[in-house]
Amino acid sequence: MTTSLPAHDGKLLVLLPGMGAVATTFIAGVEAVRRGTAQPFGSLSQMQTIRLGKRSENRNPLIRDFVPLAPLDDLVFAGWDPIPDDCYDAAVRAGVLEDRDLEPMADFLHGIEPMPAAFDRQYVKKLDGTHVKTGETKWDLAQQLRNDIRGQMEATGATRAVMVWCGSTEVYLSPAPCHMTVEAFEQGMKNNDPAIAPSQLYAYAAIMEGVPYANGAPNLSADFPALEALAEAKGVPLAGKDFKTGQTMMKTILAPGLKARMLGVHGWFSTNILGNRDGEVLDDAASFRAKEVTKAGVLDTIFQPETYPDLYGDLYHKIRINYYPPHGDAKEGWDNIDLFGWLGYRMQIKVNFLCRDSILAAPIVLDLALFLDLAARAGRSGIQEWLSFYFKSPHTPQGHVQEHDLFIQHFRLKNTLRVMAGEEPITHLSEHFAAHTEAEEVE
Repeated sequence: MTTSLPAHDGKLLVLLPGMGAVATTFIAGVEAVRRGTAQPFGSLSQMQTIRLGKRSENRNPLIRDFVPLAPLDDLVFAGWDPIPDDCYDAAVRAGVLEDRDLEPMADFLHGIEPMPAAFDRQYVKKLDGTHVKTGETKWDLAQQLRNDIRGQMEATGATRAVMVWCGSTEVYLSPAPCHMTVEAFEQGMKNNDPAIAPSQLYAYAAIMEGVPYANGAPNLSADFPALEALAEAKGVPLAGKDFKTGQTMMKTILAPGLKARMLGVHGWFSTNILGNRDGEVLDDAASFRAKEVTKAGVLDTIFQPETYPDLYGDLYHKIRINYYPPHGDAKEGWDNIDLFGWLGYRMQIKVNFLCRDSILAAPIVLDLALFLDLAARAGRSGIQEWLSFYFKSPHTPQGHVQEHDLFIQHFRLKNTLRVMAGEEPITHLSEHFAAHTEAEEVE
């Protein structure tokens, strides 16, 4: 293992706002891997290798052996939810994992109970709960969240923490004057500014406590000037937003391939059918709008219609999400792609992705927790654009264009890890230049 990065030491507390399907699937999955009854499929940090140097050198360690990530045995968990179910009961309610997976670890899961949530139904209209914090102002709620973080650090004996938002999609919000500076944001909390949603309180509390924060939903949460500046000042890494799981993951795989072959696209129709809590929340138009915005920007960024107007200038992109309770967490993504090729002849692609939303999201939570903790130990602060791989709408610095191509995102992630560990980044020219250098040395 490389020694150029600060070593992991002690326990890492993973804080989870929203302990529903995604969070409980993540926690139960980590415990199953720790017990040796499952493998962490879907996790780059646990299962993927990383090439170092030339291919001929055959240096391909696992990422987890290459950089000093926290081992799974050192993870501890805590979180918040407006519903008081413990982790076991919440997992049963979510219906993602079967009894054969949950029962052997029932005692462990029963031992993880959510803290009362900072929750306001004004921002999640299809969800209600009694397990909520009270306070005269949003500032008061933020201070309570900060106290919760400190309390859990002490109770678990953790030396560090990370926070990954796994809660519901809030109504669509745009940055307001209260989001422009730290001072304005803090005053906005004290004034109960309606532009400040609960997820922003969690992000603020995490940053103030020095805890890296990732936003797994399309909420306006930490992606505005006030919290970006605060994160830089406090030396806290940020990442987001909206986990890239089912249909959007497929788009970021297929669209780069079509563009690489210069195949045109007339239309792309997408619809999701899902019946979990997320589906119920998204049945509200205001919450759906937040999700729609993060999903809609993917194709324009990949296809670059302004650069290739003949191929993509008239692309019609339609997105639908349909709440269908019988499906539960087994989300179904339908895509119809109308494309054209040589001489304008039309073709079609039909995709029916029968996926499991939380099964795809759980390893993302794990990787983000471990990579954000690593980034913090490496002294990286603010927006971690190299983690765009995991998000539908990557959080980028002002002036940067989001990168949605899954393969470019993956390339950037691995190169960042190489550089952080003191290795040379890999490019398509690495082998060429290395070969020429070796030939010159022989001469």
